[in-house]
Amino acid sequence: MARLAGVSRATVSRTLSGNARVSEETRQRVEAAAAVLGYVPDVAAQSLSGGPSRTIAVSFFADDRWALSQLTKPKHYFYLNVLRSIEAAAAEAGYDLLLPTRPQEAEIGSQSYVRRLRARRVAGTIMVACPPDDVRILALLEARLPTVFIDAVAYGPRATCVTSENHEGAQAVTGHLIELGHRRIARITGTETDPSGGERLRGIRAALAAARIPEDPGLHRRSDWSTEGAYHAANDLLDARPDLTAIVAESDMMAIGVLRALHEHGLRVPKDVSVTGFDDIDLAAYALPALTTVRQDTDAMGNGAVKALLEFVGDDPGKTVRAPEPLRLPTELIVRNSTAPPRAAR
Repeated sequence: MARLAGVSRATVSRTLSGNARVSEETRQRVEAAAAVLGYVPDVAAQSLSGGPSRTIAVSFFADDRWALSQLTKPKHYFYLNVLRSIEAAAAEAGYDLLLPTRPQEAEIGSQSYVRRLRARRVAGTIMVACPPDDVRILALLEARLPTVFIDAVAYGPRATCVTSENHEGAQAVTGHLIELGHRRIARITGTETDPSGGERLRGIRAALAAARIPEDPGLHRRSDWSTEGAYHAANDLLDARPDLTAIVAESDMMAIGVLRALHEHGLRVPKDVSVTGFDDIDLAAYALPALTTVRQDTDAMGNGAVKALLEFVGDDPGKTVRAPEPLRLPTELIVRNSTAPPRAAR
């Protein structure tokens, strides 16, 4: 291959390993020679050569929920779309994904997690929806392993984050209900430690405050982001506060549970009660009625995370580098058939 490309074997090795110091002209010649010869690089062998492999680790949620099976649960449906976008962006850049499996109980711990990644010589890691108290965050920052956080906030010389404008999205969807004439707006929110959930609750409160609607604690219930949890929270709300006219759920999967509870109470959506969600997952458009929600751009999340992570690749681990700026992605209000003016306003 070196002879065909007209370069040295060392240059071929540097090019195929993704070395940033190779000129574009040389890279094209080597890649053309590789295509002619049908060469496919051995990723495993590259990882054993001493440098980072062309592999990105992706982890979801907290320490005690590492198992990939957790990702397939309905309440995490949104993050399957995020994973698809990460996979597509990584593949386009020539990288593979590693999804660490749940370790043995004796191996659980922040330092063990970093050691596992080091042993696999990953180029970096993408952490998705890990809570602020996740012990892996500090370990990754201290180890200076290139890391991008999605739906979590952490900063370091080799770390940055990608988030949606959760506050603005929740404020917009609540404002939509207020513009329709709703005043008794119930909220079903996620867990307190979740960063995006906290931002969404603040957005709901900001919309109420802007309209000078007093916040009514009796119209607020917490859930665990699951459809079942939101279903039970909605039943509790409907029994305690039959005067409510709208329910804001902090995710689409939660909103689907709310729709079920309303149906079982003999209430029509939106004639009797309006319902909104957040995320705009595929199911939102097919719910009955189709769900008014807030769209997050999962493609931009995955692309942005991979692009930011690859800006670190090739940097000297001992060098202080300027991390890519945190990426905040705009959200979009999607109005469908689950919202309408309250009965008293018609």
